[in-house]
Amino acid sequence: MSSANHYECLVKVEVNFLPEQSDVEQNRYAFAYHVTITNTGNIAAQLVSRHWIIAEANGEQQEVKGLGVVGDQPLLNPGESYEYTSGTVIGTPMGEMYGSYQMIAEDGTQFDAIIPTFALNMPRVLH
Repeated sequence: MSSANHYECLVKVEVNFLPEQSDVEQNRYAFAYHVTITNTGNIAAQLVSRHWIIAEANGEQQEVKGLGVVGDQPLLNPGESYEYTSGTVIGTPMGEMYGSYQMIAEDGTQFDAIIPTFALNMPRVLH
């Protein structure tokens, strides 16, 4: 059996603009993102840390690194999913986020679960 399928996680993200937490006049645009991480490999793995890049439409970028997600370091058995919701505030009505989760499989192998790029767009900005 190939080791390639041992260490795989699929990451899906859904985004919502939060008008009640945003202030357009102050260039404050708030978004919530709901993440689902599914262990699609065949060995249990624990999410240890995260690495995000948050890019604004004006070229500004933030890099965010830290342990776990929302105070948790979930252990995912093969086929299991973990979901959480978090948020970010950017200074432009459009932006994007991407990154990775650093995982450790139960056999000690470290690997990254890639977070695909997703858009942060205030509604009615794109025509």
